[in-house]
Amino acid sequence: MSMRANRVAEQMKKELGAIIGQKLKDPRIGFVTVTDVEVTGDLQQATIFISVLGKEYEKEETLKGLNKAKGFIRSEIGQRIRLRVTPEIKFEFDDSVAYGNRIDTLLNQVKNEQNN
Repeated sequence: MSMRANRVAEQMKKELGAIIGQKLKDPRIGFVTVTDVEVTGDLQQATIFISVLGKEYEKEETLKGLNKAKGFIRSEIGQRIRLRVTPEIKFEFDDSVAYGNRIDTLLNQVKNEQNN
């Protein structure tokens, strides 16, 4: 990713946190954390990685709510970040947090087995 794409991604990440936390009123959207944003080099598409607290059903409902609000979110980003073309957005779950927790649990189990 180019330097400009990185700057746009970081700015989008910051703005998305504010938009999702303050502007969206959809009751399906739970506690969402924007963990990363990847923008293509031509700034046409952005993949937004999110982490959601809750059960699997709540996560799916949150994703549905965010997908329903894509147009609003994109227009808000367009107003806050001055770009010629506002990137198309796509939401995906960031499994790295759960993966990291799983590895931590496994390491603790190995450590406990070695101590016993």
